[in-house]
Amino acid sequence: MYSFQATQNSKTTPPATQRAFQRVTVNLQGRLMLANQDEYVCSVVDMSPGDARLACAGRPRTHERIIAYIDHLGRLEGTVLKLTEDGFVMSLVATERKREKLAAQLTWIANKHELGLPEDRRHDRLTPRQTLTELTLDDGRRYPCRLMDLSLSGAAVDIDFRPAIGTAVRLGSMRGRVIRHFLEGVAIEFTTLQSREALTEFL
Repeated sequence: MYSFQATQNSKTTPPATQRAFQRVTVNLQGRLMLANQDEYVCSVVDMSPGDARLACAGRPRTHERIIAYIDHLGRLEGTVLKLTEDGFVMSLVATERKREKLAAQLTWIANKHELGLPEDRRHDRLTPRQTLTELTLDDGRRYPCRLMDLSLSGAAVDIDFRPAIGTAVRLGSMRGRVIRHFLEGVAIEFTTLQSREALTEFL
């Protein structure tokens, strides 16, 4: 199972000269904005909690500030370290808590099959456009959460509250049950196979 290991002390080593974490290969789509406010479609090729390599048609300058919105990760902010043939490498500006959260999210992405998260291999993973929603228990308690992954058969959500495994829940209008806990939240299996139309509130 993949786990991030620091290669240097991130508090003492500048990110521009030495990566504090090993990067993991990913394929995450998103959009970014350059300092001149031009926007471009982009994809994250590999990433650690401290830096990321992006493929993008936009050609920023070294040291330019970048703001990106990446599927499953949300808003990222940082500075261009160097240009590459198809994009650039950027350092990430983040608090220690944000880096810990990124490490957990990237670990989840790298290990999703091993962790048994509900990316049912019979059903394609869908990219949610609306990620903020609520998890509702049978007793009416509601908890804000963020969709990390979604398919016709289940979802993974980033949530602070951890209902017990087997707990019946409702995610938006969809009923299901908690089947697994992981570092950032819970995995949910829907009670019935959903149609794409049923998921339109998120797509």
